[in-house]
Amino acid sequence: MPEDPTYYDEMIKEYDLPVPMRDGITLRIDVYRPDAPGRFPVLYTCAMHNKDLQRVEVAENLRVGQPAWSTQWYGIIEGGDSKRFVANGYVHVIGQVRGGHKSEGELFVNDEWDHYDTIEWITRQPWCDGNVGMVGISAFAAEQWRAAAQGHPALKAIFPFDAGGCYGGLEGFRDQHPGGVIQTMPYHIGLFNSLRTHIGTPPELPPPVEEAWRTAMKNSDYMMYVNLYNILTLRGQRDPGMFYPLLFPFERPGTIEATEEMLAKIKIPFVTGAFEGAYTYKMHWQGAQHFFYGIDQPHKHLFATPPAHAERPLHQWHEEIIRWYDHWLKGIDNGVEDDPAVKMWIQGDNKWRTFDGWPVPETKWTKYYLHSWEKLSTEGHLKAEHTYINEPPDAFVQMPPTQTNKIERLRYLTEPLAEDTLVVGPISLTFWASLDEEDTNWIIILKDVGPDVSEQTVRPGEREVPKDLPERELTRGWLKASRRALDPQRSKPWKPWHILSPQTIQSVLPGEINEYQVEILSTANLFKEGHRICLEITSLDLAEGVAGETYAEYIPNHVCSSKTVLHKIYLRNTAGIHLLLPVIPE
Repeated sequence: MPEDPTYYDEMIKEYDLPVPMRDGITLRIDVYRPDAPGRFPVLYTCAMHNKDLQRVEVAENLRVGQPAWSTQWYGIIEGGDSKRFVANGYVHVIGQVRGGHKSEGELFVNDEWDHYDTIEWITRQPWCDGNVGMVGISAFAAEQWRAAAQGHPALKAIFPFDAGGCYGGLEGFRDQHPGGVIQTMPYHIGLFNSLRTHIGTPPELPPPVEEAWRTAMKNSDYMMYVNLYNILTLRGQRDPGMFYPLLFPFERPGTIEATEEMLAKIKIPFVTGAFEGAYTYKMHWQGAQHFFYGIDQPHKHLFATPPAHAERPLHQWHEEIIRWYDHWLKGIDNGVEDDPAVKMWIQGDNKWRTFDGWPVPETKWTKYYLHSWEKLSTEGHLKAEHTYINEPPDAFVQMPPTQTNKIERLRYLTEPLAEDTLVVGPISLTFWASLDEEDTNWIIILKDVGPDVSEQTVRPGEREVPKDLPERELTRGWLKASRRALDPQRSKPWKPWHILSPQTIQSVLPGEINEYQVEILSTANLFKEGHRICLEITSLDLAEGVAGETYAEYIPNHVCSSKTVLHKIYLRNTAGIHLLLPVIPE
């Protein structure tokens, strides 16, 4: 049995301490530690976000954790509750990456050993017992993976929740812009930028960048979003996380190989995951799964929390964090090593369930076919030789946001379910479609609709599914039509792997029917008896405010087509247009 813990009520705060790097650059850190004799394990965190906003005084002034629906929710206050860590016998060290705020140097320049050097400095302090772990979510989580790959022996375990992108790092193209559809979160998060920048006369750019910039400046889709076009005109002087994807809307060559080389270097235990609303971020939930798949480590864990984002300043899930480190840093036998590999909050059931792997080993992969009259059914399509039924294509026309605020869509629903249906894991949609333009975005939405006790009959009032049924959006998938090329070696039925290289960009020939496979981000939901599974296909989303602003930085709009586009979905196909769901037998 674990011993009764010792708590520490008094805390020493030390701000802006200098930490020298091997190349002479000085980084700055804050230290919170118990006001007591002895040495303690250390929980280190670091990010590009302003470390001064993580200070105890900021949290104490807010007084309570701000829920995701509070106007005072500030996402970047996510380094952890220093007072709680210290009270539980840990030193909390909060740093900032080079090139950020008070740390010298330039972001991502000669920083390959910065975490190693920082941990080395930490272990030489009289208050450190030689055992280091890492905490913090999002950008603070992304640095944990980098630190683990640098391999300091004192770093015993990490807890990178809201994991950041895996392929290409925190803002790597594959995880942040799935399917090649460019999202605008890097623009919105730029409001909290603490990296040193200078805006002057637009500078000259290196030749390859200059060429890409000139192409981007002619892009009518970009020009339609004047807030993004403004970033382009400044030629990289602000919001680089938005500027460069606009110039290079594909995965950089060598990204996959470099990432897998990095994954092979990570040898320590970890817990990763995201909140279930993180499909809108994309990179946190995608990254968590990619790290979980890609790292060969017996003590690895994946979990997803309820769909609302954690409160800020971050203080939730600290019981789990402390329990994790009580074992790996303090050596307490508290059962952590016996924890299941996967723990998911099940929406619709509102309780936790655990599993032995991801995807869940017991998964029954179930195809739901799309039919005329907005039907979604496990009944497939017969061969043309076997039936008179020859379903014509469904279609929608989407005007650009310069002409409408109306989002057109196709919608498909199952009948009210005869029994509870548990869906946990990755999802895909396979379909055939034509356009009358050279490109579009495919945006796929999965919802839980109901309960529905209605009957659909010929009687007046019963000819349509009721319009006022409750519905919950569960997840989405994205694919730019011109980025449809697949890597057959890496693709799985439930996870199509798009190549996303400049060489495989294929404009659509108007009128030509093409196959599309869309990865829909993983979810966990119990569709209860009497509910309907709902699938929507659209091509547009919108900012909630004017001038490109949104109500939440992590629910961004995407760069959509500036043209009016006719989309035809071909239901009649021998391979069967289908939604592939991971059904878990009860």
